[in-house]
Amino acid sequence: MPTPVPAAPKKPVRRAIKVLEGAVGTRLDKWLADNVPAVSRSRIKTLIEDGAVTVDGKPAADPAYRIKLDETVLIAVPVAVEAKPEAQAMDLDIVFEDEHLIVINKPVGMVVHPAPGNRDKTLVNALLAHCEGGLSGIGGVKRPGIVHRIDKDTSGLLVAAKTEAAHAGLSLQFAAHTIDRTYDALIWGVPPYESDQIIGAIGRSRHNRQKMAIVKRGGKDAETGYRVIDVFGTIASHVRCKLKTGRTHQIRVHMASIGHPLIGDGTYGSNRRRSMKGVPPDVAAVLKAFSRQALHASTIGFEHPVTGKKLKFEREPPQDFIDLLEALRSIDVPEDE
Repeated sequence: MPTPVPAAPKKPVRRAIKVLEGAVGTRLDKWLADNVPAVSRSRIKTLIEDGAVTVDGKPAADPAYRIKLDETVLIAVPVAVEAKPEAQAMDLDIVFEDEHLIVINKPVGMVVHPAPGNRDKTLVNALLAHCEGGLSGIGGVKRPGIVHRIDKDTSGLLVAAKTEAAHAGLSLQFAAHTIDRTYDALIWGVPPYESDQIIGAIGRSRHNRQKMAIVKRGGKDAETGYRVIDVFGTIASHVRCKLKTGRTHQIRVHMASIGHPLIGDGTYGSNRRRSMKGVPPDVAAVLKAFSRQALHASTIGFEHPVTGKKLKFEREPPQDFIDLLEALRSIDVPEDE
């Protein structure tokens, strides 16, 4: 179980710590993170670079500095400032919440974080309003800690931190690939195996910088496991994907790479390129009308970063996904298939 961590300071904190024999040679940022657990290592690195840390009275400019015996390190942690995004009250489907974190069932169409083209009405804006007074400061800013994202047109479960301690703990679990995440997806065609692992580094496409792709150089390692839940003739399949890593558009890119892109995915597998030969007209109409990737983050499981309790949550896909699934199930499949 993780050691309980105090909340980030609500007023400026100055702390002097003397280097003892057992810590000699340790990186300054790591040593401070161990001794000031309410502040994340990334935040400490920023404080060092900003001149908020001194060693024997002199500014410590290098987070990698190796500390020496009997040195006195002074760290000044300023109070968290208000976040720049505007707090906007919106209805949220809250699955779980305590003083440390919140789990949301994100709807289709909601962007997670403000970005060019989506400056407001994002999940961050909604969380700033919902958690008003309950954010202790992450990275020196009173904001929700987004440790992973879900595409705008993907629905499902997402966890966000409310404190620096929770943010640091969740970030470590994501980095260690110990978060349990499964997604339901409806894909074109039938995969060659009932279950398999797709492995391929993902990076920016050389041909279209707006897209991701499996790349030989410069990408990040990515691995997606899938299991076929149901098949609908040779037209489509329902698969459940399990993420080992969490790269941008990972499931969409990996499924497209084996020739089975997600239904509705205009970026990696447009409906317009799919033949509707043999598909009942009513089902074809539903397929053509489905204008987003058929992907839903159905489960998320992790260890509570403060209490150590094992948590796991599950949510069914939204109605448009269910309607598409029911339409596919209505397809009559010949007995020899």
